[in-house]
Amino acid sequence: MPPQRRLLALGDSYSIGEGVTEAERWPVQLTVALCAEGHALGSPQILASTGWTTDELVAALDRAALMPAWALVSLQIGVNDQYRGRGVAALREGFRSLLARAIALAGGTAQRVLVVSIPDWGVTPFARAGGHDAARIGAEIDACNAAERALTAVAGACWVDVTGLSRAARAAGTELAADGLHPGPAQYRRWLTALLPVARAALGER
Repeated sequence: MPPQRRLLALGDSYSIGEGVTEAERWPVQLTVALCAEGHALGSPQILASTGWTTDELVAALDRAALMPAWALVSLQIGVNDQYRGRGVAALREGFRSLLARAIALAGGTAQRVLVVSIPDWGVTPFARAGGHDAARIGAEIDACNAAERALTAVAGACWVDVTGLSRAARAAGTELAADGLHPGPAQYRRWLTALLPVARAALGER
C-alpha cells in the first residue's frame, strides 16, 4: 500500500503540545518545515494525550485501529512511566511493543520511524516548586532514554535526541508553557534543529 503522505505522531503531552496552540505543536511545526522544503505532506495526525504511559498509548492504538502505511511515524513516550516510578524494565517492555507497532504503521520501513527522546522535566520550575529531586529525575530520564535508544538501534529506526535541548532551555523561562513544565513554542522550534534533518532523510529514497 502506498504511504499516506502524512506524519503520524504517537506519544503523550509533548506530542500533543500541552499548553501551546495547535500550530505550535512540534509535529505541526515539523510538517510545515518539511512542506516548505518541497515535501508534499498533509496535516499530521496526532494520537497523544497528556499523562499517557506506554500501556495507555497501546490501549489508544487498539481503539484507533490505524492502518498503514504512513510517510513518517514518530514515537515519543515514557516520561509518565518514569514519573509514576514504574522502572526501566517495565518501560522497556511497553516501548518495545510500541516501536514494533510504529514500524508496522510505517509500512514495515523502520527508517521512516522517528523515536524522539524523553525531555528532562526535572530542570523545570514545576519540578523545583514541587520539591522534586532534579538529579534523581535526570538520572532516571537518562536510563529510560538509554533503554529506548538501544531498542531503536536494534530495530533500525531513527533516534532523535531532544533531551539536551530541554536541559539547555532550563534557564530560559520564556521557552516553557505557562505551567512551567511543558515546552513552549520557542523550545519546540529548537527541537526542529534535531528533528528536521532526520525527518528529511527518512522521506528521501531508501
